[in-house]
Amino acid sequence: MKKLRQPTSLNCFACGKNNPFGLHLEWFNDDVNQQVETTFTLGDNYCSYPGTVHGGIIATILDETSGRAVLLNNNFNNLMVTLKMEVTYKKNTPTNTPLRAVGRLIKGGASRAQVEGEIILPDGSVSAKCTSILFKIPQAVQDKWGPEADEWARTTPTAQEIADAAEPGACTCACCAHTNEDKK
Repeated sequence: MKKLRQPTSLNCFACGKNNPFGLHLEWFNDDVNQQVETTFTLGDNYCSYPGTVHGGIIATILDETSGRAVLLNNNFNNLMVTLKMEVTYKKNTPTNTPLRAVGRLIKGGASRAQVEGEIILPDGSVSAKCTSILFKIPQAVQDKWGPEADEWARTTPTAQEIADAAEPGACTCACCAHTNEDKK
């Protein structure tokens, strides 16, 4: 089964393609495992101590990844923001190492959701995890997005892309074999 790429924005620190300081991450829906995921490698410019990714960067990736779990149903307008997030750092997250982040929906609703996320090391162990409570973004806030909303709409998968992703077959997304760094 193909994994469906989620939409992106222009200036978001996590996914914004125009943000020169951003992470430029891409997320994919993994319908088989009911999770959203991204792969990435962070260089030393994202470190706290030498060889260690800064905890704030890890929290950012967990926040975005777990928050995107509410989009697993392919309703890409079901945007929510974090009301509360608890992060547990279990072990060092190294720089210059291929990493994977996954997010899962624990409980969903029309206006609130509970989600979780993990940063996974190459050996399969978890370096950090989070649980979060999300709430629906007020329409008045969304109405101010302008070009950001246009980019989100432009990168939202079409009905045909959603249908194609549901077809059985080999996955061709970057999550399976490549990090975002490999694509540059």
